[in-house]
Order: sequence, then structure tokens, then C-alpha cells
Amino acid sequence: MKKPLQDKLKIGILGTRGIPNRYGGFEQWAEQLSTGLVKKGCEVTVYNSHFHPYKRDAYQGVKIIHKWDPKKIGLASQFIYDLGCILDARKRKFDIIIQLGYTTSSIWGWLLPEKAKVIYNMDGMEWKRDKYKGLLTTFLKWAEKLAIKHSDVVIADSKPIKTYIDNKYHIQSVFLAYPALLFKSPNERILDQYHLIKEDYYLLIARFQPDNNLEMIIKGVFRADRSKKLVVIGDHQNRFGRYLTKKYHDNNIVFLGKLYDKVVLDNLRYFSALYFHGHSAGGTNPSLLEAMAASSVVCAHDNEFNRSVLESNAYYFKNENDIVNIINKSNEKSTNSDRIINNLNKLRSHYQLNDIIQGYYKLF
Repeated sequence: MKKPLQDKLKIGILGTRGIPNRYGGFEQWAEQLSTGLVKKGCEVTVYNSHFHPYKRDAYQGVKIIHKWDPKKIGLASQFIYDLGCILDARKRKFDIIIQLGYTTSSIWGWLLPEKAKVIYNMDGMEWKRDKYKGLLTTFLKWAEKLAIKHSDVVIADSKPIKTYIDNKYHIQSVFLAYPALLFKSPNERILDQYHLIKEDYYLLIARFQPDNNLEMIIKGVFRADRSKKLVVIGDHQNRFGRYLTKKYHDNNIVFLGKLYDKVVLDNLRYFSALYFHGHSAGGTNPSLLEAMAASSVVCAHDNEFNRSVLESNAYYFKNENDIVNIINKSNEKSTNSDRIINNLNKLRSHYQLNDIIQGYYKLF
């Protein structure tokens, strides 16, 4: 029986560090999706880690529940945090639960409330990430199976992920991409605070983990061009980050650390000479769409996920030599206007925020 129209759909969004975004792609999407659904009349709740800097109980009409997350103990903290969120969700009478990611949540899937419809957004093939080895890879393949088992609907954010899921598990997943908002207000003065000059620096934005190929990009840029700076944005306060910042302590590289101001990020993307996207194991990454939306000239790791989005409108690399060759060619913005325009047109036709939120709403 359909719910009466006067009743609001109650939706819970789990699996992120919380909103507003202070962490990464899933958090960015949780913020956009939750606020967009509120505007459509839904009652939406997002779970936040207790250490998230935003401490209020609501954000732009979205209810926020803060749950304990023992971050200092490492990866195990995510299992504990996800368990706490799921146990709390059992008490909330949600109509729909959206679980973003599965790596540390699907083992608790049997505890999800039976009356709620459960939607898993699968992200990428997590077991392919370089940071996971041996038993961890085996566990992640099992966790993926559990996510499929405990889902009423599975969402794939990229077409290669949909093809993989449908073929492996003999189901029909739903393809719903992430959105991108076109950047239309460049302000060159923002570069002054970072001592940067228009199109005189390369840009890399990523989490500091090996499968994002940060070290490959750094080595390739250093070999090819020492005249321009390489600006790297991301939280480097982890083991891999400390390794990179120590090893590549150089005047030509600028580690800016965490940066979440979208106006600043979009301007840094817009005025960069070349934007490097090293992600290799996920689905469609929101930071790639944001680079396209900011009219960046994109140099992406050569894999099926990135190619499914960028097609022929980017440079691609598989190793340091590829990066050197790309930089040594003429890759100024003036010679890449077709690539930039094609990427913007693709975002307009396939990655509009309102269309994607409507896709989720229609699914509900």
C-alpha cells in the first residue's frame, strides 16, 4: 500500500563522517542529497561522527544525530561507528535507509530495521585498493557480498560498477551518478593568499592513500617540470601522508593540507595549469566532476572508471613516464578549449544536481 501523500518519507543516511562536508566525496554527496530531499518535503536524518566539528542537531533542515566514533584506534573505529549508527536507526522508524559504502557496515546488515527499505550505494570495488592486502582483500570481497544480500536496491555511481555488480551478482542495480555544480565565478585574487600565479602551478586533490597515486604524480611532475609548483590538497596527517611530506620536502611542492572551502577549491582548480586525478579503484569520484566543472585541464589515471566519465576529453597516465610526456607536450588551457567545453557540456546533460536528486526521489 502506498504511503498517503501527506505523510513525509522518513529517510536515514548512514556511512559517512557527517555533514557539512569536512572529509570527502561521500560526505559531499550526503550533504547535497540530504538537503535536496528536504526541499522535496522528505524528513531526512544524517549520522555524524562525534568528532565532526559541526555540533548542532540540524543543518539546512536536515536532522543530525551524533554518534561516538573512537577514531584514534584506527580502522576498527569505523566498524564501531557504523554499528552505533545502525543500532540507533532501529529506533527511528525510517521508511528508507541509504547506506553510503559497505566496507565497515555490511557485516552489521542483519541488524538493519526490517521495515525500512535499504539502499546501498556501493562506491567502488574496495577490495582492489592497494592499501588492502591479503586477508583484508578477502574480507572486503565478503563485505561486498553482504551488502548485496542486505539491500533492497543497489545503487552504482558509475556504469562500470553497474556492469560489474549486475554480472557478478545477477541483479539489476540502479545507475545514479554524483552531481556537479558548474563553477562560474573565477576570482584570480584568491591565488594571492597561496602565493600562486595563474596557470603557473599543477594541482592534485586527493586523500593520502596509495591507490590515489600521489607519489607517482609527484615523481612525474618533478621529472618533467621544476619551473611550476605542484600544489597538493588533502589531509596528510596519516602514515602515508607523513611519509610523502617528509620525503618530498621541496620548494616546488606545496602541501596545503585539509581544505574544504569550495570557493577556494574551485578557483584553485580553475586557474591551475593541469589538474591531476590519480584515483584508480573507485567509481565516479566527486572531485573529478568538480575539476571538470571548474574548467580544469584534467590529467587522469588511465582506468575504466575515469574513462567512462572523461572519455577522450582528458590526458591519461599509467606511470611516471606518461606524466612526463604529457607535461612536455603543449597542454596549456588555450590548446585544450575543446576538452574543457566537452566536459562542461557532459556535466550539463548527465550530472545535474536536481536531476539526480529527482532520480533518487523517483526511486523512493
